Amino acid sequence: MYHIKRRNHLAAGSAESRAYQQALIANLLQAWRVWSKLCCGEKWLLVLSPIFLLFLTISVMTITLPLPLPLADTDRQSSRALSSTGEFRTSPRIMELPPDSAFQQPLTHTQRSTWKTYTGKETSKHSVEPKPFGNAAGDDKNSFKGRKEHFEGKKNPGSFDSRKALSKQEAAIKKDDSGWCLSFTEQDFPDTDHRKIRISPDLRPLPWLSEDDIQKMVLLAGGEVVSKARVPAHGQVLQHGLGQQHPETHSERCQQGRCSLVKRTDDWFEVFAFHLDRVLGFNRSLPTVLRTLHSEILPYRYISGTPRPVVWWDPDIQHLADRDNDQNSVPLRWVQYQKLLQVHCGSEADLRSAPCVGVEHSEWGRLALFDFLLQVNDRLDRYCCGFTPDPTDMCVENLLHTKCGNTEDLLLVHILVRKADPSRLVFIDNAGRPQQSSDNLNFRLVEGIDEFPERAVSVLQSGCLESLLLRSLYTDKEFWDSQGGASSLRLLIHTVEQRGKILLQHIRDKKL
Repeated sequence: MYHIKRRNHLAAGSAESRAYQQALIANLLQAWRVWSKLCCGEKWLLVLSPIFLLFLTISVMTITLPLPLPLADTDRQSSRALSSTGEFRTSPRIMELPPDSAFQQPLTHTQRSTWKTYTGKETSKHSVEPKPFGNAAGDDKNSFKGRKEHFEGKKNPGSFDSRKALSKQEAAIKKDDSGWCLSFTEQDFPDTDHRKIRISPDLRPLPWLSEDDIQKMVLLAGGEVVSKARVPAHGQVLQHGLGQQHPETHSERCQQGRCSLVKRTDDWFEVFAFHLDRVLGFNRSLPTVLRTLHSEILPYRYISGTPRPVVWWDPDIQHLADRDNDQNSVPLRWVQYQKLLQVHCGSEADLRSAPCVGVEHSEWGRLALFDFLLQVNDRLDRYCCGFTPDPTDMCVENLLHTKCGNTEDLLLVHILVRKADPSRLVFIDNAGRPQQSSDNLNFRLVEGIDEFPERAVSVLQSGCLESLLLRSLYTDKEFWDSQGGASSLRLLIHTVEQRGKILLQHIRDKKL
């Protein structure tokens, strides 16, 4: 009723206003005629009439247009509704949800840029910017599959055949695995699956684990222990044969790939390292599981009920004949290592020419990134020169730390390759330091490194590492249970993620 009266009142006011305006116009015309005859004569009337008519037209249009309603009287019922209590309330707004793809975390792709190398000349490298994980948008020229430029720098023309012979797991990693970065709940990790290795064709496959990885994990987790042997100069490690009883010897069994190394209980981080290696797309470490052993063949301390990491024994790894240096495929000192990093072996220098040792330049970037995330020092920095070690560390007890002042004396260890593929490294002894504080990280591990692998950097930037690792670690039931499941493993993963953020900042600072 109020609104009807208000509109009637405004209409009456408008009619009165128009009558007044029309009378005013008539008076103006009459005044114009009288003034023009008295002052200007008929000839000036002809000159001034168009100007007066223009002014009159504008005035009429302005006066006769409908008057706007006052702002305070604007009808607000479209945005507010009267509640049952007589108060105004805001009506609910309908929001359109984004598509499912919007919730997928991005990874990165590379963009070419120019930076100065150590030689002072400009060369084309890569910087990183966000891109969706995998190639869900299609295998275009910017996807992982179609990209011709690699983050690892210049290609080695002679390595085409080896690149063509990539393992199935590396090819699978390049597929669209964006779905693995979606959010998850505790129900995604049920306790009802009691298998030792929880993966099978009826479950969604993990693209970063190959069929060969899974077969070896099943063997390591459940294979019967049928023989054992000591590893020379490694009193804490026991080699055992797995499978069924056969007439072959222990050595023959190991040559057939049915042996493993049982390591110390404190080396449980090796299991985490194996899954990290696969998730990052390196595929350089050996399959590893956590297992509680019960065989009577083994010494008591190995079957005391505490789970131990069990690492597959690779018979193809090349070892030096020197028993004092058998944990290397090539002898390598720190000074030579820094020199070969500068010459880019395999792309700008021949793999067999000094100071190169037959290993592709890109392999050192993989190793450095892997070791930095795990804080593995017993490979590139066995003397603990790049951080402050604890007094109980072996490098301190064995007086290795005192040699840091003379770089000529510093040796690298665990630099291993396979006989069938000597240009690619194999990562062993990856237990690292899970509790190393962020203010005591070993940056010596990345010294001299001028490029890092594209996929690994992409995973670190994506925010997907936790999701990928939890799903991967869940496959190893004993490791999962011994570490307290998802809630406890998240804390461990966050430590590695923090190291990844620090490394990414290092990459930005160095403009790599």
